[in-house]
Amino acid sequence: MMPIVLGALPALGQSNFGSLTIGGNKHSGTLSGSTGGSTSLPAIVSNHDRNNNKCLGFGDPTPDHILVLQQNTPRLTLRVDSGGSDTTLVVQGPGGVRCGDDSKAGNKDASITDADWQAGTYKIWVGSATPGVRRDYTLYVRQ
Repeated sequence: MMPIVLGALPALGQSNFGSLTIGGNKHSGTLSGSTGGSTSLPAIVSNHDRNNNKCLGFGDPTPDHILVLQQNTPRLTLRVDSGGSDTTLVVQGPGGVRCGDDSKAGNKDASITDADWQAGTYKIWVGSATPGVRRDYTLYVRQ
């Protein structure tokens, strides 16, 4: 029997820059941190998400943030603001993986708007298009 090694996986509640809980009267929030790292985010989660969007970017193996949804949410938007740097976004949780790259209107910051978010805990990585590039950002989350 082969031993199972879980040391490379981050603990469920562990994050680099903090967590946010949405539910009850709280419908939005912000988190902040900085991109960086040389780990391929697709290697952590998947090459494509549940909507067949390509997962891209580089970051740290540990998620940047933890998002807790206290109830099922019909629609949720996550938007990165790094002042226009080329960022990526990867979210892993109930219902699978969701990935976002460049926003529309020529902005290089990443965003995800999707439906059918199940209650539970989500791991969020804010990555950069180039390994090791460090950019400060604010992540906006809203229903």
